[in-house]
Amino acid sequence: MSEFTNTNTPSAPAPTGFSFDNIHRNAMIEQMQSAASSGASKSYLPQATKTGTTIVGLITKNAVVLGADTRATGGTEVADKNCEKIHYLAPNIYCCGAGTAADTEKTTELISSQMELLRLNTGGSQSRVVTACTLLKRMLFRYQGHVSAALVLGGCDVNGPHVYQIYPHGSTGKLPYTTMGSGSLAAMSVFETGWTEDMSEEEGVELVKRAILAGVFNDLGSGSNVDTCVIRTDGTVTMNRGAVTPNEVKPFRDAINRSDKLNMKSGTTSVLKSEFKPARMGGVTLEDVVVTEMET
Repeated sequence: MSEFTNTNTPSAPAPTGFSFDNIHRNAMIEQMQSAASSGASKSYLPQATKTGTTIVGLITKNAVVLGADTRATGGTEVADKNCEKIHYLAPNIYCCGAGTAADTEKTTELISSQMELLRLNTGGSQSRVVTACTLLKRMLFRYQGHVSAALVLGGCDVNGPHVYQIYPHGSTGKLPYTTMGSGSLAAMSVFETGWTEDMSEEEGVELVKRAILAGVFNDLGSGSNVDTCVIRTDGTVTMNRGAVTPNEVKPFRDAINRSDKLNMKSGTTSVLKSEFKPARMGGVTLEDVVVTEMET
């Protein structure tokens, strides 16, 4: 009998049916739920991680366009209506941050200082976008996702325009356009229908504005205004705070004037009768008070 099998025989069909890959995980979750219902703390149950932001980035013919909303939330409350989410990394590199505001702010500050030191050590040469991506992913991977910073990195160097997406665990992807944050699905739907290769800078800016507005009006964690940042291959950068202001906060004086308009004017209600009665304190009025001179 030959030890070799006939390669011409048809292979067995792939097994079908339910997948039991997560059966042990599901059993553990059921145990946690039963323990919580019996009086234990519900904090042992797995909790969903929520980020309230819409950040985007895309490549045009000779530039990179980044965009972000300006809402910062603390739980279900809006903590800041005009938060700046596009951070400086290098003269030719900027980064949008989603997640915990303090984590994104300090992460970009640390990497920005390292990029500056690297430029000083290399004779002031231009920073590479892939270098910033490598430094960011190494730092985030070191903390295994406990630093909640989801980033959209964009910039132009000697190799042209580049856009990277960086997840809190350190995984990265180089893409022509990307979105991140809780409003990323709404923004991605705009990108997938409107992005084309070699689009002009003006077309890219308008597409970014539409994408951020899609997140603002379809995601509760995103809101307020739209910020844009254009980084060009010639080295120029245009940061536009409040590029679109659909939810602009009015000055306080306007609020005062608006409240005055709602007040009733004098004479709106006719006065039928008026009578003045002096106040009596303990049954004594000023008329009952006698002033006498004191002897010296």
